[in-house]
Amino acid sequence: MSVSTTLPTRKLPEPAAMLRLIKPITWFPPMWAYLCGVISAGVAVSGNWGLVILGVILAGPVVCGMSQAANDWCDRHVDAINEPDRPIPSGRIPGRWGLWIALAMSALSLLVGYQLGPWGFGATIIGVAAAWAYSAEPVRLKRSGWWGPGLVGLSYESLPWFTGAAVLSAGAPGWPIVITALIYGIGAHGIMTLNDFKALEGDTKTGVNSLPVTLGPEKAAKAACCIMVLPQVAIVALLLSWGKPLHALGVAAVLIAQLFAMRVLLRDPKGKAPWYNGTGVTLYVSGMMIAAFALRGVA
Repeated sequence: MSVSTTLPTRKLPEPAAMLRLIKPITWFPPMWAYLCGVISAGVAVSGNWGLVILGVILAGPVVCGMSQAANDWCDRHVDAINEPDRPIPSGRIPGRWGLWIALAMSALSLLVGYQLGPWGFGATIIGVAAAWAYSAEPVRLKRSGWWGPGLVGLSYESLPWFTGAAVLSAGAPGWPIVITALIYGIGAHGIMTLNDFKALEGDTKTGVNSLPVTLGPEKAAKAACCIMVLPQVAIVALLLSWGKPLHALGVAAVLIAQLFAMRVLLRDPKGKAPWYNGTGVTLYVSGMMIAAFALRGVA
């Protein structure tokens, strides 16, 4: 039986399907990274709550939600294989509604970003462009297991961290903030690689060369672990060089806990990838906040 004969005919999208399209569960990383930027700037939050709240909303529901809608629209054929119950392939968001939602949210992102001043607006432009470059033809960087996760990692962690610090500081953040945000964004490449395990079958059939496809699950998991570990080792070394031994110890502690979780992951990479995304990633982002507090006292 073909898919077209089993889908309900709709003219308007289901409200619940629209919420699922923008995937609220994915909003946390950029929202958290924005807050890390706010903390690391060392600027008093009192009197700036509007910038903090607006920035968190922009990073999560608006820009990240837009990126999810754009990705689902561009991935609708892949999702018909991997997850046919998703809003677009299931028909609960019919026709071109998925595209229209993504475009409308792109415009909304720019409108909200403009309210955060030149630094916030500039970062929003980059974020929107990155979202479409990742998903849409002819660029579609997600076809690469290296460029795709790298772009998402930088967009989810580095860019919102930099934005939070720049908006609160009303200027360019210092180089310790920039390098810390960049390092954590690079490490997030490994997180995004583990996220690709759930789409292994569809990616293989549609020519998306994710690392699980090109390297196989075992080697891809090992690569992801290395990519996550090494940047955090660099953060520990930097914090020590900046005279923040207690914060360095805190980051080292959460890294050690991740190493134990990675041992579990490597026993069954495909089966344990979702589990690791709920445990190891929580530890990873906890280290981010520890580093953010350390940066408050770094010149």
